[in-house]
Amino acid sequence: MNNSYSYRNAKESEVVEDIKKAIENNNFSLAASISQKYLEDTNNIQLNIAVTGQSGVGKSTFINAFRGIDNTDERAAPTGEVETTMKPKAYPHPTYPNVALWDLPGIGTPRYPADQYMKLVGIEKFDFFILVSDIRFNENDAKLAKEIKKMGKKFYFVRSKIDNSLRAAPRRQGYDEEKTLQEIREYCIQGLKEQGVASPQVFLVSSFDLHLYEFRALQDTMERELPSHKRDVLILALPNICKSTIYKKKEVFRSQIWHYALLSATVEAVPIPAISIVVDVGILVKVLQDYLFGFCLDKRSLEKCSSSTNTPLDELRAMLNCICCGKDVTKELVLLMLKSATVLLIGLAAEEGSRWIPFIGIPIAAALSFTTIYKFLRSNLNELSVDAENILTKVLAIK
Repeated sequence: MNNSYSYRNAKESEVVEDIKKAIENNNFSLAASISQKYLEDTNNIQLNIAVTGQSGVGKSTFINAFRGIDNTDERAAPTGEVETTMKPKAYPHPTYPNVALWDLPGIGTPRYPADQYMKLVGIEKFDFFILVSDIRFNENDAKLAKEIKKMGKKFYFVRSKIDNSLRAAPRRQGYDEEKTLQEIREYCIQGLKEQGVASPQVFLVSSFDLHLYEFRALQDTMERELPSHKRDVLILALPNICKSTIYKKKEVFRSQIWHYALLSATVEAVPIPAISIVVDVGILVKVLQDYLFGFCLDKRSLEKCSSSTNTPLDELRAMLNCICCGKDVTKELVLLMLKSATVLLIGLAAEEGSRWIPFIGIPIAAALSFTTIYKFLRSNLNELSVDAENILTKVLAIK
């Protein structure tokens, strides 16, 4: 096997088998390099999401909300009622730069006529399209959708500013919000069908309140229809608007733990004083940092949450159990966490060692380190996911 072998499209089971073969041949450096390559490939898969619509429909605000930032953030897509998008522009996700939302000019403008639009924006580089409108989708939107379909790509219609529409709806006697939402949806769907779009999917969204209405349904649909190797990339980049999103992120992180445990127990691992295992602490620093950013429990995210909810930062921190929440994860902090948990973890690791050793063939001498690190990461992941749910509950209660 070649160390440069790419695992971008390999199944997890195939990677496991290759690692087992390397270990059976006592080639631990190759086993670790396979895991490392697999992680690098999967964590750097590109996902390009195109967002298009006429000026003033809220596409820039949608792009910012999707990326978990507000319109005043220095990294935000500029907003305004006039057309601010002169050419396709990528806005990388602040935590996952391999994920980009592209603000595309509206179709049918002098610069981007409908009959040349696909070529001018470069449709081939996008994984799927989100077409945004704040009233009703027009003939050009329908034409674009049909062209996208011909290319074999997915597209979704987002009816934006739904909160404004509900506020503007007459509060007559017997007003029913769900009925009003259904009427808005049917109005959009009927308009698209009249333009020749078969079975259009329309999602009602408020970019200022993603947890309301149908952004969650949009999330679920995008996940379901993406190729499997890009699904996890999308999940990690989604804003934490509900507990199911947090759970899905936890599962993505959990699936990678054994790879990181293998790396930490074999690559540049050194004995840790007062701990009877060998560890590459630098790897654990990276993984815990990834967890904090993925769950929005890093310092910047907690400060933003404190400001947006008018909740003192100390009050938010009092809700959190994991020691690394809101902190800069350093080697010193990780060593402190390891030392405080190692006695319990080593006992649990010894019990599970027999389960892991035959799974990937690690020698008994390394198995204790591997399983201890695995337990350490899994324990902290579980704790952080609960902390993320607690913060979400607090935010939604205030909203």
